[in-house]
Amino acid sequence: MSPLNITREAATGPVVHVASDLDYGHVAAMRQHIDALDLYPGQCLVIDLAGMEFCDSSGITALIAAHQRALAADADIALAAVPDNTLRILAIVGLDQIFTFHPDADTATTS
Repeated sequence: MSPLNITREAATGPVVHVASDLDYGHVAAMRQHIDALDLYPGQCLVIDLAGMEFCDSSGITALIAAHQRALAADADIALAAVPDNTLRILAIVGLDQIFTFHPDADTATTS
């Protein structure tokens, strides 16, 4: 199963829906997908984690790579619907300081 659902384009930029665990077996597809996105300065890449139950260290690394991809495009990045256990890990390692969090993708895509 692919770790991604359809990417939709919101007024603020692309929204990538993670549809499975974000682990070693799935992150390569996610990274390739995000690298292939048309991302422009001023947009916000939203990664919707509502469909994710588990995230291992390779998933965290993929989120950091997505952050770097957004920075390279002079765009922002936001994480939506982050599960509590993943949010806790992101806070422990200090990534809550670089990501913006939203309760859901709709909130993340409102200007």
